[in-house]
Amino acid sequence: MVEGKEGIWITGASSGIGRAAAVEFAKIGMKVFASARRVTELERLNKELRKEKLSVEIFPCNVASSANVDQTVKKILAANEIDCLVNNAGVTSWKLAEENTINEIDDVINTNLLGAIYSIKYILPHFIKRRKGTIINILSVVTKKIFTNSSAYAASKMGLLGYANFLREEVRKYNIRIINIIPGTTETPMWAQKVREEHSERMLDPEDVARVIVSAYLERKNMVTEEILVRPIEGDL
Repeated sequence: MVEGKEGIWITGASSGIGRAAAVEFAKIGMKVFASARRVTELERLNKELRKEKLSVEIFPCNVASSANVDQTVKKILAANEIDCLVNNAGVTSWKLAEENTINEIDDVINTNLLGAIYSIKYILPHFIKRRKGTIINILSVVTKKIFTNSSAYAASKMGLLGYANFLREEVRKYNIRIINIIPGTTETPMWAQKVREEHSERMLDPEDVARVIVSAYLERKNMVTEEILVRPIEGDL
């Protein structure tokens, strides 16, 4: 058990890696603020956690809306401290670039890239004032390898990688840690059910990725693992 209760804000906590991270942080005694658009899924998560006498605090949030993110941060900080932001909210579109609609591209970029930047922007003053904080960005192996049918998604994740790396150099003086987690193919609802059924044994478990996230956060405060790449042993799909 970790001494005290540090505040962990996780976006996209209703499923996949975000949900698994919420569970893992709750298990070690952290105070988890779980955000997502699908509130019913967050409520379902709490129902399951109560069986283990655990819980998370629910803060509905659509990260694609800067106003919504601003309001969410204010609501959390009204009665809590935030020690760590886990930028996990994400969507994708498995289409060739020529087939993507403008609306689909907007959705991917606004959620994955701008949503993460909004979350960072509104929490950053809190971290700077306290002269400490951790930002963990859940990226993707698309930042390391070229795939087809995912150009908008790759643009959003590579954009966030660049933003995070430049931001790191600006906030070192405030003792703020920037950690980029880069998972390979992970069995989450982002993949079609058919793909998950056919390839689940080759995919990473969200729970295993979540444990990597927690481990990175718990490192000694004068040390930071800035980037972690995790892949299925058999390689990418």
